Amino acid sequence: MSTLILVRYLHFIGILLVFSMVVAELVLVKRTLTRAQIKKIAVFDGIYGAASIITVLAGLSLWFWVGKPPEFYTGNHVFYTKIGLFILVGLISLYPTIFFVKNRKGDLDENVDIPKNIIRAIRIELAILFVIPMLASLMAYGIG
Repeated sequence: MSTLILVRYLHFIGILLVFSMVVAELVLVKRTLTRAQIKKIAVFDGIYGAASIITVLAGLSLWFWVGKPPEFYTGNHVFYTKIGLFILVGLISLYPTIFFVKNRKGDLDENVDIPKNIIRAIRIELAILFVIPMLASLMAYGIG
């Protein structure tokens, strides 16, 4: 199997994992959770973080080493918008991540009120993630 195919595959799998972990968080998060539930969500959040790293590393490999010539990406403002949105999703995700890490320890049956901003942040992440594939499609057709 060629390196290009493997890197594209890893990029694709990373993207799918990022998206699915944010969906899982959104489905699991309620206004009140037990610490046991928060601990489970923190696992999904950790997978999300690892998938983000895979996505970024594979994307950088496609940009600089095995994909199209770097100029294809470097001169494209849609590409920079896509990267910027991915970074924005990562920054927004820090708020829920810090909350889950801080609140997963203690009595597993204890209830924890989840701030509305946590749920809102996850919804915003998901909304932004829906835009990124459209930008990738535009790039693939040479737009930008």
